Amino acid sequence: MSVVARRFRTRLLPALLTALGVGLLATGLLSYTNAVEPAVAQLPLASYNPLPTINPFLLPGGAALPSGVPADRVATRVVIPRLGIDLPVMLQEGAQYGTYPLCDVALYLPYLSQPGEGRATYIYAHAREGMFLPLLIASQSNNGKRLLGDIVQVFTSDNYVFIYTISEVDRHTTDLNKAFEATTEELFLQTSEGPAGTIPKLQVVATYVSSDKANPRDAHPDAHPRMCR
Repeated sequence: MSVVARRFRTRLLPALLTALGVGLLATGLLSYTNAVEPAVAQLPLASYNPLPTINPFLLPGGAALPSGVPADRVATRVVIPRLGIDLPVMLQEGAQYGTYPLCDVALYLPYLSQPGEGRATYIYAHAREGMFLPLLIASQSNNGKRLLGDIVQVFTSDNYVFIYTISEVDRHTTDLNKAFEATTEELFLQTSEGPAGTIPKLQVVATYVSSDKANPRDAHPDAHPRMCR
């Protein structure tokens, strides 16, 4: 990599993405993942196999992280055992999927990192049955204190499983600043707190614990996203 390219990746690009994190409030992500929405027609889509994406941060970090992080690693599944959450994770791209977040899957934010890259991985889903609704419900009791210490598993496309523990529950969040400013291996989970158009979101932050090889069958769940708006 040239000196100019390295300087762009390590200095200019993070600065631009931090600014983008602020701008996302006005332009997209934080206006999505809405809860308590009316019933809608379900439009089935073809099964989706997660595709790799180029991520801006390829920096090592954290203890005992796998060496040689592949550039095409992406999150493929998120599991919170105690809450019964188990969802395929994908990148929403392509005209056939539109821009409104899909149902029956979780989505990752491509502007941030993937597990093992030493920064924040950002995964979001609607607060609906079978999705992240249990997170929202748990957060509404004693500000989500019962969530602290819960295990979160994130599987990846190269057959790893990353283990995190929930360390912070941030209700009524209106920006992505904390995620864009992260300098250690962390996981952010987002879901909505109100009906369509509600901006404040629930953000749950989890701290990296460990990682290990996973059974390929566990790391590659069948994904059947549907358009839910």
